[in-house]
Amino acid sequence: MLSPLTHDDPAAIGAYRLLARLGSGGMGTVYLGRSPGGRTVALKTLHARLAADPVFRGRFRLETDAARIIGGRHGAAVVDADPLAQTPWLATEYVLGPPLDQAVRLGGPLPEPTVRALGAALAGALGRLHASDVVHRDLKPSNVLVTAYGPKIIDFGIARAAGDDHLTRAGSAAGTPAYMSPEQAGGLEHTPAGDVFALAGVLLFAATGHGPFGAGSPADLLYRVRYAEPDLSGLPPALVPLLSACLAKDPAARPTTDVLTARLHDGQGEFADHLPPVVLADIARRATDVWLPLPDRLPAPEGDPYAETRPATSAADGRRRSSRRRFLALGGGALLAAAGAGGALFATRDREASTGAQLPKAPLLGDAPDSLWNANMELPDAADERGFPLVAGDRVAVLAGLGVVFTDAGSGETAGVCTVDTVWRALATDGREVYVVPRKPEAVHHDLAVHTVDTGRYALRQPGVRVRGLNANMWTTQLGCAADGVVYLAGATGTRADFGEAAIVAVDVRGGRELWRTRPVDPREDTPPFLGAAVRDGRLVAFERSADLQNFAPPLLVVRDAATGAVRWKQPVRWASERPCLDGTHVYVGGPDLVAYRLADGKEAWRLPGTGSDPYAAPVLRDGTVYTVSEQGAHAVAADSGKERWRERAPQDNPPAYPSEQYLAIGPGHLFYRSRLGLAAVDLATRARSWVYQTDAGHLVELPERKRMFGVASGSLLALPLD
Repeated sequence: MLSPLTHDDPAAIGAYRLLARLGSGGMGTVYLGRSPGGRTVALKTLHARLAADPVFRGRFRLETDAARIIGGRHGAAVVDADPLAQTPWLATEYVLGPPLDQAVRLGGPLPEPTVRALGAALAGALGRLHASDVVHRDLKPSNVLVTAYGPKIIDFGIARAAGDDHLTRAGSAAGTPAYMSPEQAGGLEHTPAGDVFALAGVLLFAATGHGPFGAGSPADLLYRVRYAEPDLSGLPPALVPLLSACLAKDPAARPTTDVLTARLHDGQGEFADHLPPVVLADIARRATDVWLPLPDRLPAPEGDPYAETRPATSAADGRRRSSRRRFLALGGGALLAAAGAGGALFATRDREASTGAQLPKAPLLGDAPDSLWNANMELPDAADERGFPLVAGDRVAVLAGLGVVFTDAGSGETAGVCTVDTVWRALATDGREVYVVPRKPEAVHHDLAVHTVDTGRYALRQPGVRVRGLNANMWTTQLGCAADGVVYLAGATGTRADFGEAAIVAVDVRGGRELWRTRPVDPREDTPPFLGAAVRDGRLVAFERSADLQNFAPPLLVVRDAATGAVRWKQPVRWASERPCLDGTHVYVGGPDLVAYRLADGKEAWRLPGTGSDPYAAPVLRDGTVYTVSEQGAHAVAADSGKERWRERAPQDNPPAYPSEQYLAIGPGHLFYRSRLGLAAVDLATRARSWVYQTDAGHLVELPERKRMFGVASGSLLALPLD
């Protein structure tokens, strides 16, 4: 139910305009908000009196991490967050569905098939959390939202102190007594088995309308939870043995979430088919309520010294919103009719809401494929701050929100989140492991450390490899590349305001030691040295900045011995790229000309002149052919001779974007690159575009063995077919 904003509620938080209140508790307030693009979100905030407490801030950060782990399928997808703000906030999708306790109040206890489908889905969601060493600790009917395509678990900590039935005193159990496990009620560790106990209580409530231990004071409830037998009256007989086992006092006697999923439901049919019509109708109502006239902000009490925070609205804006609301209100009947027909409409609408802005099915040119998956994430708005996806084994890692988010390469589901304060240039992978340098506070950021991410716990392996004398201040620190457990990094002493001595270092992370350290070829006093690096055949190939920045001196292509750091050769180049293109013979560099330098000695092997105003993008290499892009379209060049094999027949009304920030990918039959209108696919046989996919994803990384590529777009990581 939407409630009006109070006189002292802010007009906006972050980029989101506040529309109404969804609820408020002991730890924070939840608002209904809307983005500048029209997306509706649920926006949680932490009370100002708690924001100064590091414990509560830490709990808020953990909630954000847990919400990312459970993902949009089983929870409310995270849209945006700022846990470091003066008033920390978290924006998630606005879920179209009532809490389970309201759904039961609407239509009475749910039928057994519905309870089974509900339980299987919730067990799967908890299993996903537990796989990342996260437990919910406060599962109850009000924290389960019922949508037309399945339940979603919410509230991973921000509202644990809300309401009279919560225990919040220091040293006491935290949670809701009516759904606590016995060990939690006794102040002991709450393990995944404790969540199973709570889930059984939730399912008992869904099937009967009452909890396992009745009602009463917190003290009475805690006693019953620990010593009394649960009340299973009204429970369908077929569910009694399974839920009784879940409610065992001994955690070891309870079934696992995998066992629950298998025994509760066969996975057949749509979830909406099991929902009572009255619940589907309530889902439909919620789909339209957010576009109907919203409650006015409550006036300030008489004599209040503070002005209203509601922003001024023009008459024209008011007419536009009113017109749109009337239009959508008239459509409410159709939504209700669809609800009675099984709710398929709502599954579609809510799936779109859970994954963020969907890429259009209708391509701009040709028959573009659908994305394999599109994972919503809190990514930087600026494309050059997003970094490349890091493919490590069967996971794809990107820096998003509060740390490094790992996504399953096949399904697009979030595998885990490693909470760490860093930047994308301080991340690297060797294809198996992901390495990171955490930021340290300004006062103690000397002696940076390189850590490996433990993908079993999604935490940094301790201890990291300490690199003495170099500062982890994120301005000077750059992980150039990693190969076979060795990380090649650049760093410096001093701070951004007082840049000290720069160094390039090789660190054996597996062995826990520094291998070598050297100075950049052209040391400078105000700029970190690396622009991009790669390792091939015992050589470290890196673009380094020149010290003569005032005269716009070109960057340097430097090749070193990877075992010692000794310089083998150096060559000034016109352009640098973050992903050096090389094979066993040449290094290929874009710019005003496309140039191949011999890897052995740095001598120029060939040069393909450009047109001066039409530079070549950073190239990629596949099967003896160098591919690049200019404003004339894609080019294919023989790697051994530099002879142009073909040029794309690019449509004149869709020229590629200026290629300085272009990144390309190659599949068996297509070259992919970012054009002005989206991701363009050029057929390698016909040299013409097959399709253009509308997206701003440009940092492309291939995974040939899975026949897919990954791109980082604004607000999402997506996977597309490689051919």
